[in-house]
Amino acid sequence: MILTCPQCGTRYRAEAAQFPAGGRKVRCAKCGQLWHQAAPEAEAELKLDLESPAAAASGSIGSVVAAQRSGTFSSAPRGRSWSERLGLAAGWMGLAAMMLLIGWTGVKYRQEIAALWPQSATLYTLLGMPVSATGLEIIDPDYRREVDGGQAVLAVTGRLVNVSTRELAVPQIRVALIDRDERELCHWMFSPAQPTLRPGQSLKFQTRLSAPPAGTRHLEMRIAASRE
Repeated sequence: MILTCPQCGTRYRAEAAQFPAGGRKVRCAKCGQLWHQAAPEAEAELKLDLESPAAAASGSIGSVVAAQRSGTFSSAPRGRSWSERLGLAAGWMGLAAMMLLIGWTGVKYRQEIAALWPQSATLYTLLGMPVSATGLEIIDPDYRREVDGGQAVLAVTGRLVNVSTRELAVPQIRVALIDRDERELCHWMFSPAQPTLRPGQSLKFQTRLSAPPAGTRHLEMRIAASRE
């Protein structure tokens, strides 16, 4: 059977067998209110017996832990108040906003992140957002064959761009000639004339190679590593 304190409204579950036909006095464990509780009627008892397995399985009403002599029972767990629910919702919204801010920062400043943490460049590439770990990119690469003094010359051109937000030193550039089987025939490195590039600034460059290999089919150009 279910007992309800007439003073504070706290609900308790109790065994009907604890109550004689004339009822008994019970005390609220929460507010201390003492009252006379009548014995349950047969129909009401049958209804509670049918509900009790589901209630016990769901844990919606706590079990009685009070002593039979004192008639004091423990209070049932109560649901969250509106203020607690609002606080919980605000916490989840704050967490979602923080995750969105972190994601936006990771995309907006991906070049700076890749420059500080070069390993992240691989992750950005997998996400479809290629970045330069050095903060510099080579764009508009091109080449042409020329003849100078009766000798074949390969002229290579392009632009070096600072895509970061800070001034960077201009590194060496490595050029490699590749044959049809993707084998490297030769390579060389050169240093553009300008020593540094400001954020967003670009620098045109040109390099020449006399008597390039006859089997050249492709050209690869990249920023040289410091150890090369």
